Amino acid sequence: MPTRIASNLCNFFATSGFRGGAPPGSGVILGPMAPKRTGGKLLRYDRKLGVRFVAGADEAGRGPLAGPLVVAGVLLDYESLRDHRVRPLARLNDSKQVDEATRDELYRAVLACAERVSVHVFPPGVIDRDGLHRSNLRGLREALWACQPADVSLVDGFKLGPSAPPHRAVVDGDTKSAAIAAASIIAKVTRDRYMRAADAVYPGYGFASHVGYITPAHTRIVRERGPCEIHRRSWRARAYLTEEQEAELLAAEA
Repeated sequence: MPTRIASNLCNFFATSGFRGGAPPGSGVILGPMAPKRTGGKLLRYDRKLGVRFVAGADEAGRGPLAGPLVVAGVLLDYESLRDHRVRPLARLNDSKQVDEATRDELYRAVLACAERVSVHVFPPGVIDRDGLHRSNLRGLREALWACQPADVSLVDGFKLGPSAPPHRAVVDGDTKSAAIAAASIIAKVTRDRYMRAADAVYPGYGFASHVGYITPAHTRIVRERGPCEIHRRSWRARAYLTEEQEAELLAAEA
């Protein structure tokens, strides 16, 4: 498959007009859920900061064996987010805490309510070249810069250094801040849509179901076929080992 296909997929999601079951650990909740109205708590956290413009940044796709890292930033204007304008965010929550249908609903709500939305896509080749952590920090910095000017900038968990806008690292921020939770929704939905598109380009790997995370079925098909263009080759995963290498590893761990 030509290299430009993976690049074009990433370019599509990075430039497509974004504006102002899965395995455990994949960030997808299985089974029907009654969405909780958690948005009020998250919005109150941001409002207590006492400012008008709050930016939040978060990522999706740190752990998968395949597919991109997607980082999003969201700028919320709390002067305009009142009454009917804020109601679509009533069920806002960390993307890992809601099911797919609710995420899609919240994705549309965030795009409608946010002052600005920024999306940054890091394909597997960049992750392999620069490293996951460095790519993630770069994405979070870029996402916050794209949401300036903001009175307060929040990021989920990471301190981004002096090259980022002035910001606050909030531990478990996607369960506390509306701006960070909104960014987590944008990043997760964008990445999942990418992986469903990739499933059509690279059939047989099951990307539409596991969205690139490691599962027994994913490991098996990689061993049978070998990795495809959007697999992260720098990962030290059992899927990349031969049976002999895995046997040696298991013996060493015993």
